[in-house]
Amino acid sequence: MKIDETKDFIPVRIAVLTVSDTRMKQDDRSGDTLVERLTAAGHHLAKRAIIRDERGEIAQQLRDWIADDAIDVIISTGGTGLTGRDVTVEAHRDVYEKEIDAFGTVFTIVSMQKIGTSAVQSRATAGVAGGTYLFALPGSPGACRDAWDEILAPQLDYRHRPCNFVEIFPRLDEHQRRK
Repeated sequence: MKIDETKDFIPVRIAVLTVSDTRMKQDDRSGDTLVERLTAAGHHLAKRAIIRDERGEIAQQLRDWIADDAIDVIISTGGTGLTGRDVTVEAHRDVYEKEIDAFGTVFTIVSMQKIGTSAVQSRATAGVAGGTYLFALPGSPGACRDAWDEILAPQLDYRHRPCNFVEIFPRLDEHQRRK
């Protein structure tokens, strides 16, 4: 990882969505972890919400935020496991135009270094829709910290080389402009 100090940092507007049947704002440690890290990095918290583990409701919240011009990135936490109530991945895939396949692989590699083979139980995913990046992370603060520190912080920094997500923002929805 290399930061090109000759370039200016460009703050990104990020929405944080916690998916849980039991969490409330006062005990949303994973959401807090993401908010603390993204603001410390210089990004802006655009929106924050907690929503139940309901596929349709999650997908609708994602669509609403994708349609909001004040949001560049959506990071959800929770609902990426294997239980019957874990439907965040399916909800994300309901709205993706393109999936960022390597995100889950890289997240697994990062997780393996921290939690060993338990990393296979995560279905972290990412994609793009409506010119917005979407990331679905597990519901643990440690997983959110690892994903932010090792993947998202560098990729959401315009100065990161050799490439980053920010520099291609203008081209994410170019297929819609051609029509």
